[in-house]
Order: sequence, then structure tokens, then C-alpha cells
Amino acid sequence: MSDIKMIEAAAHRARGHVRRTPLLSSPFLDEIAGRRVLVKAECLQHTGSFKFRGAWSALSGLTPERRAAGVLAFSSGNHAQGVALAAKLHGVPATIIMPQDAPALKIDNTRAFGAEVVLYDRAGREKREEIGARLQADRGLTLIRPYDEPLVIAGQGTCGLEIAEQAAEQGVTEAEVLSCCGGGGLTSGIALALEARAPRMRVRPVEPEGFDDTARSLVSGAIVRNSGPETGFCDAILTPSPGEITFPIMAARCGPGLVVSNVEVRAAMRLAAARLKLVIEPGGAVALAAALFHGDALEGDAVIATASGGNVDLALYSEVLSEAA
Repeated sequence: MSDIKMIEAAAHRARGHVRRTPLLSSPFLDEIAGRRVLVKAECLQHTGSFKFRGAWSALSGLTPERRAAGVLAFSSGNHAQGVALAAKLHGVPATIIMPQDAPALKIDNTRAFGAEVVLYDRAGREKREEIGARLQADRGLTLIRPYDEPLVIAGQGTCGLEIAEQAAEQGVTEAEVLSCCGGGGLTSGIALALEARAPRMRVRPVEPEGFDDTARSLVSGAIVRNSGPETGFCDAILTPSPGEITFPIMAARCGPGLVVSNVEVRAAMRLAAARLKLVIEPGGAVALAAALFHGDALEGDAVIATASGGNVDLALYSEVLSEAA
């Protein structure tokens, strides 16, 4: 199980390899939100998302023998790119199983990092797990799970260590910390880190409408699942349910979940571009949307939002930016 010692070890292995991303602010966003807003710009991380943290942690934490045999991952895009680059930097092969309807940019980038990409038809109910099991058996690959993996959670927790340090440098020691949440790797990692380093901060998972499995699970006290397919505007964080490992961490350490609309996400993407000069993908903008438009559900004078990724299709991004404010 991941803990602060694992996170600190992951941070040590990350030195010189993982970017320390900035914690940004804008008085214009503060005015909209009615409180101080700080944005952790993980969209500026290697591969354009926080996922590189967990991927580097997982690969660097393997034994040399297991790592040399190669790694396998399932992903619609950001985890794929993180694992592909981490494997390339370690000089080992990576095989990534991706849905064929994933954003073209994410598929192309994963291949550009040197990974072998195997596409599957999720709309046709083809099972990535079955494909992965065959590849593991044939090639002896190690599966790097996107969130339900202690080493990955520890890597994502390094983001929480940075939030605690950078916020304190800006005079903030008490805040709601909003985390874009799919399976819960980032959210649980940040929660573990802040519990140890900034206990007056409370983590709140944020999800898009229709995919609020974590929010509903936190209310019920047990894991509940989404009923629909894992496709939609906020593709990066559409998962069927929180993880078996991540959910207990979140249940013990997080506040209630928040849910935002696609309209609010699109507005947050435009405001991030205009006021912070950040490109944020839909799934990476849900936390900022909650910070800006759900202030009545927040407590305190400050809120910290993760901008978890920036790998947005350029045509879609152009469409969002061209919309009226």
C-alpha cells in the first residue's frame, strides 16, 4: 500500500527526471471564484500530464530484470504517453493497448515516444484485458496499471508534496485542493502527501457529469460504477469506477466529491488560456471549473486546482476557444 515513505522514495527517484510544475494564479480568476485560486499546472509536465509522474515511479521502482523484459499499459492516452516516455528513457520496450477511438493526438504521441500501440474496438465491446493477458503471457511483460498500483500512486503523490511546499511559499497552508479524478490515482496520491505535509488542506475529487462514480462512492461508503461506456468530452478521466486501492485512501482522507458540467469545463478551458496562458484538455480542466463555478460548495479563502493534462485535440480546442464567453 502506498504511504508517505513510498511517495518520498518516488520523489527521490524522480529528481532530474520529473518536472516540478508551477503553482500559478491570476487576479481575474480570483475575482470569478470569490477567493484565492492557485492552479497546479501539471499540463506542463513531461508528456503533457501528471501521468508521467506515476509512470516514472513505476518503471524506476521495478527490478532491472523485470524492467528489461518490457512493460505493458492500458490507456486512452495520458497514461499511455507517460509509460511510453518513461520506458524510452529507461531503454526498455513498451506495449500500449489503446482504444481505436482515442484522440488521434494521444495515439500519435504514444507511437512517437517509441511504444508499440495495439488498438482495440471498445465500442464493439472488445476486451483490452483479454488482449493484455495474451501479450503478457507471450512476452513476459509487466503491467503498469494507470491508478490501482502502489508505485503509480506514490508517483502521483509527488505532485502533492510540491503543492504543499509551493502553497506554503505563497502563504497558503489551509485550502481546499481540487483534483481531477478518474480512477483516483492522482487524488489518492495527493491526499496521502498532504495528510503528512499539509494536514490543514482537504482534497476534493472532481468529475464530469455522467461519470461521478467517485462522488457517489464516497456518499455510499462503497464502490459504485458508472453504467455507460467510457466515452465523452472529458475522455482522460472517464473510468467505470474508482479503484480498489485508491477508493479506501480517498474515503479516509477526502472531502465530498464535486461534479461539473461540460459547459463549465469549456469555460474553464477558455479562462485558463486567457488568464494563465495554459492549454488544458477537458479532463484536466474539471478541477478549475469547480474552483471557478462551484464556490458555494467550497470552504475557506483559498482553493488549489490541479490542471492535470493538456493533451487536447487541436480541432476541438479551437472550437472551444471560439465559443462565446
